[in-house]
Amino acid sequence: MKQKIIITGGTGYIGSHTAVEFITKGFNVVIVDNLSNSDISVLDRIKEITGTKPEFEQIDLTDNEKTKSFFERHKDVSGVINFAALKAVGESVQKPILYYQNNINILLNVLENMETYGISNLIFSSSATVYGLPETLPITENAQTKRPTSPYGNTKKVAEEIIEDLSKVSESLNAISLRYFNPIGAHNSLKIGEAPSGIPNNLMPFITQTAAGLRDELKVFGNDYDTPDGTAVRDYLHVVDLAKAHVLAYDRLLHKRSKSNFEVYNLGTGIGYSVLDVIQSFEKTTGLKLNYSFDQRREGDVPQLYSNPLKANKELQWKATLSLDDMTLSSWEWEQNLRKNK
Repeated sequence: MKQKIIITGGTGYIGSHTAVEFITKGFNVVIVDNLSNSDISVLDRIKEITGTKPEFEQIDLTDNEKTKSFFERHKDVSGVINFAALKAVGESVQKPILYYQNNINILLNVLENMETYGISNLIFSSSATVYGLPETLPITENAQTKRPTSPYGNTKKVAEEIIEDLSKVSESLNAISLRYFNPIGAHNSLKIGEAPSGIPNNLMPFITQTAAGLRDELKVFGNDYDTPDGTAVRDYLHVVDLAKAHVLAYDRLLHKRSKSNFEVYNLGTGIGYSVLDVIQSFEKTTGLKLNYSFDQRREGDVPQLYSNPLKANKELQWKATLSLDDMTLSSWEWEQNLRKNK
C-alpha cells in the first residue's frame, strides 16, 4: 500500500520539485494549490519526469470550508508538506495584511484539519529569514530567532511559533520545520524550474530573464554592504538538493526517529556567495555577458545570511551536493527551454 501525502502549493517552484522526489520514492501525491503564482501545466511536466500525474485540486486554502472539504476527501493521507504561501519580500513590506492573512490562515486551516482527521506528520516550509539580522555566522539552529526584517519573514517565524505551541499540547502532531536558505536551479530534465508570474522577486530568474532579453538589465540592490565585494551574501542551494531533504525529513517522521515532536533544520550549503559571485558563475557557465547595474539597497534585506547545515547532515543524513555552477547553468538551460516551448 503506497503512502499518500498532501503537498500544498505543490505546483510552485519548490513544491513541484518536491512532488517529483516523493513520486519517485513511491508516494501517492495529492497537490492542492490556488495557482496564484504557478501554472497547471506543471502537472503534465511532473508526469513527463516521473510517469505519474499527481492528483490535483485547485483550492484557496485560506477558505476554511473548502479546506475542510478537501481534507475530508483526503483524510487517509499520512501527512502534509505545507509550501502554500505568498513569498515576495518586497511585496510583503508594501502589503503586510495580505501576507499575514494568507500565510497564517493557510497554516491554521491546515493544522485544524490535520487535528480533526488525525493526520500526524507535518513538514513546514520555513525560511532562514526567521533568524532576522544574525549576530554570528554561519547560522546554527541554536541561534535565537528574531523579528525578521520583512512581514513575509515574520509570517514564517509566527508560523513556527504556532506549530511549536501546538506541539506542546498535541498528542499526535509530529512536525519538522525546514529553514531554507536560497534555493535556485532547475530539474535536470528541464521540465520544471522557477517561472514566477510577472517581474521576478528573486535573483536567479531575474538574471536568466535579463540574459534572455525579457528584462533590459539586472538591478543589483546594494553594493555598499559590509561584505567582501559590497553586495549581499546568501547561501544558495540547488532546488533538487532541497527537494530531496523533504523526503529524508518525512522518512524521519514516518519512522518516528525525531527527538521531539517539533524539530527544526537549516537547509543550505554552508557557503556564502555574493550577488556578484552568482553573476560571475552565470557568465562563466553560460558564456554570456550579463547587463547589470547597481541600485539602492532593498528594504527588508540583510547583508549576509548563510548556514551551518551540520545538524541536517547528521540527523537527516542530507547534504547539498550540487555546486553554484550547477545551479546557474541549470537555471539558464531551464529558461531557454521555457522560452523555446512558449
